[in-house]
Amino acid sequence: MPASYAYLGPEGTFTEVALRTLPETATRELVPYVSVQSALDAVRAGEAEAAFVPIENSVEGGITTTLDELVAGQPLMIYREVLLSITFALLVRPGTTLSDIKTVTAHPAAQPQVRNWLSANLPDAVWESAASNADGARLVQEGRYDAAFAGEFAAARYGLVPLETNIHDAENAQTRFVLVGRPARPAAPSGTDKTSVVLWQRDDHPGGLRDLLGEFSTRGINLMLLQSRPTGAGIGNYCFCVDAEGHITDRRMAEALMGLKRICLQVRFLGSYPRADADTADLRPPPAGTSDEEFVAAADWVARCQDGRF
Repeated sequence: MPASYAYLGPEGTFTEVALRTLPETATRELVPYVSVQSALDAVRAGEAEAAFVPIENSVEGGITTTLDELVAGQPLMIYREVLLSITFALLVRPGTTLSDIKTVTAHPAAQPQVRNWLSANLPDAVWESAASNADGARLVQEGRYDAAFAGEFAAARYGLVPLETNIHDAENAQTRFVLVGRPARPAAPSGTDKTSVVLWQRDDHPGGLRDLLGEFSTRGINLMLLQSRPTGAGIGNYCFCVDAEGHITDRRMAEALMGLKRICLQVRFLGSYPRADADTADLRPPPAGTSDEEFVAAADWVARCQDGRF
């Protein structure tokens, strides 16, 4: 029996389309789950080798459901990421016209991406959220709603027709998806990597966030995502989800993580993995004094000083 990958289903989601771009899916069983939580729980329970879920979009930023699941519970680790350009179609049952539509549905992350179109074209339609865009299409098929925003590719799967296509409020909108598994040794650095961590402060004090970010900035590490999430311990208690350029085996990244481990109440390592935008990324050399070679030379100088060989 082949190993399985769980993903946010049902069939016909953008998540499934993005997942099928990974070459290894040819040798995996792809199993849809009803939610991000259930897909990740399948990995934690050993029912799936990995889970593939959305984590960020270019319109609204981090997808809080996924971030919260990675922050809490048994640790998991990110191994791959995929970027997918997103445009929506308005899927309806055959014969439905725009004037017939009184209710629409889609995943909550879709709403900010079609809000202006919806206001201009269906100002009186009532929006209700679905577990996924494809699940919204299924609910339209069942007659629960009049229309769903989903990928045009989902229409045939659910016996629907695209009434409108190429719907998006923001040009070049993208969603980032990640392949998540149980903790293990990260893949070797590719040269264009990203490291993800979650940080908890020891206490709330002026300049606390600056102290955390300083561990990255003093070592010339660029941040790609910074999002606060409530810890559940009361108003004003937050942890911080961070994506940073580089790999944990880079000396500057390793030293930044060591510094964070010293000053934070808790640090959760979520993985070092290749960037999906490596082909188009604006790659820059590390700032002066932060290359691996310079870290090694500095450590060697300290060792010589300790031995009286300076």
